[in-house]
Order: sequence, then structure tokens, then C-alpha cells
Amino acid sequence: MQRLLPSVANLRLALIWPLFVLMTGPALADARLTVLVDVLKLPEAAQILREEGLSHATELDVDMLGGRGGPGWDIQIGAIYDTARMVETVRRALESELQEPDLSAELEQTIDFFASELGSKIVSLENSARAAILDDDVEEAARARYMALEGTDDARLELIRGFVESGDMINRNVTSAMNSNYQFLRGLTDGRATQMSDEEILADVAEDLDEITDDTVSWLYGYLLLAYHPLSDAELQAYLTYSQTKAGQALNRGLFDGFGKAYEDISYALGRAVALNMTAEEL
Repeated sequence: MQRLLPSVANLRLALIWPLFVLMTGPALADARLTVLVDVLKLPEAAQILREEGLSHATELDVDMLGGRGGPGWDIQIGAIYDTARMVETVRRALESELQEPDLSAELEQTIDFFASELGSKIVSLENSARAAILDDDVEEAARARYMALEGTDDARLELIRGFVESGDMINRNVTSAMNSNYQFLRGLTDGRATQMSDEEILADVAEDLDEITDDTVSWLYGYLLLAYHPLSDAELQAYLTYSQTKAGQALNRGLFDGFGKAYEDISYALGRAVALNMTAEEL
């Protein structure tokens, strides 16, 4: 927060006070939500997810379009992975979870935590690890580290397990992945690239449950071990303690709901884009 210069402090306070009164209620709450978005560094996270998505789109081009997507495909994908839209989707979910009147204290608690030195450090580590794990070699090493520790009494792994379980992260990630797969197939079907009933789409997605679950477990633990490696046990315990509070649980729900919705929208749009290019090739 910017500090007022001593020589003009009283004058500025006199001028600002009426504005502060006008900003109470929804406007002030919205301003605090903007602060939360900033301390969580959501635009930075969205940019990393965009890079991840562009890489995935390249694979889709090869696997489903024979690598013939070309500049048109690149333009479509660039529009689909819109970082501002991703951030706004997550913001709306956080608003739903943290802007209820009885949760104002939780919103402030969350801002205070992630504006602190430790909270800012944690967000930076999470984003850095997410960017690093885009590299296949880094991802393989992260998964291997988890597999080497799984089944042991490693203290760090147990702390991370408590963090994962407190946020129901395996189930939430699996659900998000399956919903995204469902939306992708819906996009393909609506774009007339395939003919599947809703029941057939659901059955197709359900077949991958075990595979998605196993993949989620190894990826998530590998990622978190990588991200939190620089933290001391005391710092990680402090984060775990926060995550188990009412504020931490509300934030967790908001982030999963927001990013989950963003991924569903993106997946459906990807399905439609693939269908558009497939049908264009046939004409």
C-alpha cells in the first residue's frame, strides 16, 4: 500500500474520506477481489497454462489433422487460449466463494496470507514449477521422484499428502479432466466431425477413469514435490494449516471451480475447432 507523504497526509485523507464512504459495499468488495487476483498472480498462471495449451494444440494438429492445421489453426488456438478470459472465469468463481457477506473475513485472511513473504514465495514456486514441468524431461523426473518416495515414511511426502487430501485434489483434478474430455467430444459432435449420443460420450469418458486417476496421482505429487522443494517443513506446515481453514477451503473450491470451468470452455472450443478443420478438409 502506498504511504501518504507527511506534509500532505491530512489534506489527502480529507479528500479521500468521502470517496471511501462511496466505495463501501460491492465496490469495495470488488476492489478487494482484484487485490486477491493480484496476490495470487493469476495472470501469470494463465499465461503458463496458455503455453501448456498451445503445446497440446500442436499435438492435436498432428494427431487429428495430420499436421495440416496451418496458420488458420494457430489463429483459432490463440483465440481459444485467451488469458484474460481465463482469469475472468476464475475471478467469477472466487467471487462466488469469497464475496458472500459471511466470508469477508476469509477473503481478508486469504489476501493477508498470499500477500505475506511466505504466501508470495509459495505462489511463485507453484508457477515456476508449472512452467518447468512443461518440459517432458522435468515432468518425467518429477514423476520418478514421487514414485521413489511412494510407500515410504518420507516426512515431506506426508506433509504434501495432507495438503492434497485437505483439498480433495485428486478427486477434483480427475473430475475436471473427465469433464474436459466430455466437453471436447461434445465439441467434435456438435461440429459434425463425429456422431455420438450423449450417452455414448459419457461411456467413452468413463472408460478412462482409472487411467486418468493413476496419471493424476503421479503428476500431481510429482509437481507438488517439485514446487515445494525449496520450502522448509515449517513453511510447508504453515501452508497446510492455512489450507485447512475455512478461508483456505473456500479458496480451493473457487480455484478448482474457476479453472475447471475455464478448461471445460476451452475443451469444447477445441473440439469445435478440430471439427471445423476436419470438415473443411473434406470439402
